Amino acid sequence: MLEIELKARVGDLPAVRERLLLLHAEPEGRVMERDLYLNAPHRDFGKTDEALRIRHAGGRCTVTYKGQKKRDFHLKAREELNCGVESGDVMTRIFLSLGFVEVAEVRKWREYFRFRDATVCLDEVEGLGEFVEIELNHPEAVEKPAAYVAALGKEIGVTGEPILSSYLELLLSAGNLVQK
Repeated sequence: MLEIELKARVGDLPAVRERLLLLHAEPEGRVMERDLYLNAPHRDFGKTDEALRIRHAGGRCTVTYKGQKKRDFHLKAREELNCGVESGDVMTRIFLSLGFVEVAEVRKWREYFRFRDATVCLDEVEGLGEFVEIELNHPEAVEKPAAYVAALGKEIGVTGEPILSSYLELLLSAGNLVQK
């Protein structure tokens, strides 16, 4: 599935939350997410612009593969494949046994909202600050998905240049993340 998202740094998450609620967005809860990133033994994901992540959140675990970012979008767009797993710890041991290595861990508090045809996340990322992510749930159903997501951002008060980097990339470039 193609992931198309708008990510922007914000200075006032409560104001965005208030705007979402005024626009009748549906709150879906707040959870601590712990994302462990791994690198492959046969190629360097940092060089190929891919990612392999094991996410622990709310007692659930998801393994995610993210393909290279598509450069023809103004927003962040890339293939994303997700699979729920019974145990993130066992999955980590499997990958490590296959030669994968732990790269880093990203921790954030994430508050989810359902708004129109999108999921809006209010993020407090350890070592980085506050962000909003808006991701279309069904990008194939929208004629111009990037423009649609940008319009949703403006509607809820998200301004500024979209950030195309992942939280992992931002933390690494800021020197706020100890690599494993």
